[in-house]
Amino acid sequence: MKSYQEMTREELSAELEKLRKSYKEFQAKGLKLNMARGKPCAEQLELSMPMLDVLNSVSSLQSEDGTDCRNYGVLDGIQEAKKLFADIMEVSPEETMVFGSSSLTIMYDTISRAMTHGVLGSEKPWGKYDKVKFLCPVPGYDRHFAITEFFGIEMINVEMNEDGPDMDEVERLAASDETIKGIWCVPKYSNPLGGTYSDETVRRMAALKPAAKDFRIFWDNAYCVHFIYRNTHLLNLLEECKKAGNPNMAFLFGSTSKITFPGAGVAFMACSVENAAFIKKQIAFQSIGWDKLNMLRHARFFKNKEGVMAHMEKHAALLRPRFDAVIDAFQDELEGLGVGSWVKPDGGYFITYTTLDGCAKRVVALCREAGVEMTGAGATHPYKKDPRDAAIRIAPSYPSIKELKQAVELFCLSVKIASCEKLLAQ
Repeated sequence: MKSYQEMTREELSAELEKLRKSYKEFQAKGLKLNMARGKPCAEQLELSMPMLDVLNSVSSLQSEDGTDCRNYGVLDGIQEAKKLFADIMEVSPEETMVFGSSSLTIMYDTISRAMTHGVLGSEKPWGKYDKVKFLCPVPGYDRHFAITEFFGIEMINVEMNEDGPDMDEVERLAASDETIKGIWCVPKYSNPLGGTYSDETVRRMAALKPAAKDFRIFWDNAYCVHFIYRNTHLLNLLEECKKAGNPNMAFLFGSTSKITFPGAGVAFMACSVENAAFIKKQIAFQSIGWDKLNMLRHARFFKNKEGVMAHMEKHAALLRPRFDAVIDAFQDELEGLGVGSWVKPDGGYFITYTTLDGCAKRVVALCREAGVEMTGAGATHPYKKDPRDAAIRIAPSYPSIKELKQAVELFCLSVKIASCEKLLAQ
């Protein structure tokens, strides 16, 4: 079939009439499918069920240093959990803190404390400035943007390339304005594109010379072990920051939310020893200690990084057919039509489809009206405003393969309809 862009107006009109007929048939099916968020499927959750048997009423509930995990205390996490998650992030246990179940909570709290009390090296709390700004690589993670928007932080778009954010722009902006206090990053299997930052990008990020002395890189390494097709290499930001003379500039975050149970995982953070000491003094007012039994359960279940990676192989085996179903459908239904593009991710939880400019909202609306809920168009950008109205984040993990194939068929149909309408309107 020829590209839609090469069709005459009559050919496009005939194509659109045919597509709308197929769409009505889809509406008649009464589908109720949800692809709005990257939730693990039930089969993935089953992988971690044996972890619930690791601890019971006759187990030793002491950590390796003798800490009674049933009681208060140990604000930065038990030693075996610190070692496990330090190995995953390729840092030292001394640079690692282990908290509750959600890394999103840690990131929120870190921004909140910075606003009220500043970070190590701040001349004053961020909230005392007339304006605070953050750099936001796009397309990016909607919940990052929601946090900064909630605190009234102005967000500045920076375009993502294949090897990470446009570093020329990041360097220029960070150096030009002391009210720019940080940048959001998902460096490995990035949300939603699925790529990994290059070594050069990581080195340039670590060597930034920001105007703000208390600038921080919020390095959300949520998908550090979530390979699907390829286990890519990511340079160690914390080590590169030390080499560049910026040891305190990076905050690293992660969790087991999509490794074990999203509702009952363990979250962790890594940073310089100096940053960690500063943070511990602040969070001492917030908690007397987190869920150490859950930390102990995770540490005993996985034992070491090799145990985690073996577990993630099982996740990849469940996710790969789902991602294949989406990519295969795009290639079969959309390739060569000139109606957009997509990126096959190495890992992570999402596939990004880029429509013709001005079509993303229409595609998502068409899917919704036929019974498939997608992530809202614009969610990949601050303030939910995609200036091109083109990026759509697709989450293949939760539906069954059968449901997923139906949903993707409808998605491709919706892309074709929206594209025809757009081209005819021109």
